[in-house]
Amino acid sequence: MEFQSKEDIEAPIADVFGAISDFGLLERSALRRGIDVQRTGDTAHPENGLAWDIGFRFRGKQRDIRLTLASYTPVTGLSLTGGGSGLDGQLEVELLALSPRRTRMSVQLKLTPTTLTGRLLVQSLKLARSNLTRRFKLRLADYARITEERLNRTA
Repeated sequence: MEFQSKEDIEAPIADVFGAISDFGLLERSALRRGIDVQRTGDTAHPENGLAWDIGFRFRGKQRDIRLTLASYTPVTGLSLTGGGSGLDGQLEVELLALSPRRTRMSVQLKLTPTTLTGRLLVQSLKLARSNLTRRFKLRLADYARITEERLNRTA
């Protein structure tokens, strides 16, 4: 199952990359939402095997996922891979400078089942695909808006 979306942000590409790679801020945001997050690795050198153990409840069950920073290319994007609870996933974030003050952020999420339980979960997600796609795009648009406001406030 795949989700993808693009959003334009009124900020320079280097500033947007700094915001999306602010792992400490993202961890605090997840903790506020009730997600358990344990980081392994150094955020000062994320290219050296930065990873997270994440636990949350989804559809009445505890889900545990291991996220690993697969690629880290300063200014142009990053990629995360994860697995656990019957699913493997890959999240790719690519940044493209449209102008000196405007950046396009493209996000792609792929989920692949690894067990029968994972297949059942992905099948149920496919039944709600249109609703989930809409929610994914709205959430990314909201994240882009918040990032833009935060960057413009500090500039």
